[in-house]
Amino acid sequence: MKKILWALIVCFAFAGTVFAAPVDLNTATQRELETLKGVGPAKAHAIIDYRAKHGVFKQVSDLEAVRGFGKKSVVKLHAQVTVGGAGGKINGHPVHAKK
Repeated sequence: MKKILWALIVCFAFAGTVFAAPVDLNTATQRELETLKGVGPAKAHAIIDYRAKHGVFKQVSDLEAVRGFGKKSVVKLHAQVTVGGAGGKINGHPVHAKK
């Protein structure tokens, strides 16, 4: 019985992250950006600053222009983020994170 209870607790603990909707880079708050894996307060602030200075992101790969983000980190974040409800592309091709 204890094993079943622990299994349920673990399932519910991770359910929020598994079924979470992508975060829109153009509308997300500091707190929402910090929920992304690999994005802490400094990177979240950099995204918001970039957005204020340069306008909206047109595609997810535009994130590479933000200080602290490179191509690899953008690819890893791709499944977690969106720009205006659409996924991004790099060089015209959809981005898929490596597992």
